[in-house]
Amino acid sequence: MISKIAKVALGLVFIGSSVFAQSLADAKKAIDAEQYQKAKSMLKNLTITQASNDENHFYLGWVYLIQDYPDSAKAEFMKGLAANPKSALSYVGLGAVAHVNKDAAGTTTNFNQAAALASKKDSKVWLYMGQGYLLLPPNVKTVSADDANAAIAALNKGVLANPKDVDVLVELGNVSRSQKNTSDAYKNYSAALALDPKSLTANVAEGILWENAQNFEDAEKQFQAAIAIDPNFGPAYREWAETDLYWATTDKTVAADKLKAAVDHYQKFMSLTDNSTESLLRYADFLYNAREFKTLQDVANTLSKSANSNARVYRYIGYSASENKDYATGLTAMNNWFAKADPSRIISTDYLVLGHLLLATGGDTAKAVTSLKKAAELDTIKTEAIYREIAGMYKDKKKYPEAAKAYAELIAKVPGKPLPIDHFYLGVTNYYAFLGQTAAAKTNPAIKPDSSLLTVADSAISFAQQKSATQLLYYPQFRTYIANERDADIAHLKGLAKPFYDQIIAILTAKTTPLTAAEKTALANAYGYNGNYYVYHEKDDAKALDYYTKARDTDPNNQQAKFYFENKAPTKK
Repeated sequence: MISKIAKVALGLVFIGSSVFAQSLADAKKAIDAEQYQKAKSMLKNLTITQASNDENHFYLGWVYLIQDYPDSAKAEFMKGLAANPKSALSYVGLGAVAHVNKDAAGTTTNFNQAAALASKKDSKVWLYMGQGYLLLPPNVKTVSADDANAAIAALNKGVLANPKDVDVLVELGNVSRSQKNTSDAYKNYSAALALDPKSLTANVAEGILWENAQNFEDAEKQFQAAIAIDPNFGPAYREWAETDLYWATTDKTVAADKLKAAVDHYQKFMSLTDNSTESLLRYADFLYNAREFKTLQDVANTLSKSANSNARVYRYIGYSASENKDYATGLTAMNNWFAKADPSRIISTDYLVLGHLLLATGGDTAKAVTSLKKAAELDTIKTEAIYREIAGMYKDKKKYPEAAKAYAELIAKVPGKPLPIDHFYLGVTNYYAFLGQTAAAKTNPAIKPDSSLLTVADSAISFAQQKSATQLLYYPQFRTYIANERDADIAHLKGLAKPFYDQIIAILTAKTTPLTAAEKTALANAYGYNGNYYVYHEKDDAKALDYYTKARDTDPNNQQAKFYFENKAPTKK
């Protein structure tokens, strides 16, 4: 069986004949082809007609397990033990369930019991034990090194039991592939194909290996080889579709063609299914990755109308509705998902989408922010982007104290990176938070503006200046604003802002292109401030006149220059 377990690819069903063959061999063949609905129908019948055969219960339980129904799987494995208390396969199944449930002790106990009961020449026990270690618990995206090593140890025992078991060799290749060990993966797939060139699973597995290496042409050849052997082997079409999708994301020159091919191949794959809940959920995964959100919402809505629909459909409705700007529908769906899903099934993206939908619908901002922060907690790769989004949202709403706090949290949670623009906004939002306090204090004397906000603001913007490759005009401009709040008494001017006005003059006079109107205003204000500085602080009329003249020449409407020349210029005396 192709182990796409490491990619969390669950829930695949294939259409079957209306009259199912009733042999265990046919059921196993259906499992290998991922025709799970067909396999379950046959196995359920076999567990009735051959109730004492523990293997019937094991394989039915295994289908439940890889379709993500661990409770149903466990029940079948227990029935297998009841039928045969020395069933090694049943203990393997129970160990695999324990592994999915993150029960390490249960995994070890059951696998050890299976090993003790295993026949020396029976490779099946080791095959499924190896696959059990590759099953991913909820919210786990990759196979850990420890699980991979345990799987390899088990599968190597399978090789000793039966060196010609192609499935064991394929699974050894899958383990290596999960750890990005391309060389060992290829060696095992090649060994499997040497034993059985017509192995469908080996051909498709090697195609996936080439896909992961971005060798898309050879990947296609392997999928075509599998289809040549069996034109109705669905996994080959699905993997071909996923390869096309990956190809489209890496090469823009073929992106349109490959996206179309991906949809065509997946539709071919879907034509081989019975459109059951599991197969449609798998289709939904593909549509989400392909960013086909309109179709995804339609598929998810169809699924939601089924009497036995899986709660995951609400996740897909929420995701697609959010992308389709159908925010109210999306919020209702995500609330349903959170209400119905087992907490262990909730992932980072669920919280992220919920937070976005709450903000988009004008919902509870505090709840939205809590949800976004939970998304960052569950996936630290998203931390920087999420906290920047939160801070930006508060900044855009002019909720400056909250924005300043969010920028401070962002900087604290992303250590080791300069983040100059975020430091700049940390300074800006603290500055505006101070202005808000001073405005409020005018009507409520009990409010005392916190001058430490200005200290934090200036320090943050100073840091941004030091770490920025380009010295933006905004940096010294805001530092002048901050300094002027501290040095507001013009009659006793200390000149705290002068170094920053000098920086503005240096930046703008160095430009080789004409100044914009805004830049002219900024330059004139800098000249005007320096004029004030030389009048009130230095008492140097000559320098004052020089700067006021520059201010007037740069911007005739500059108020400082106009006031000076109308009231204080030496020529007026």
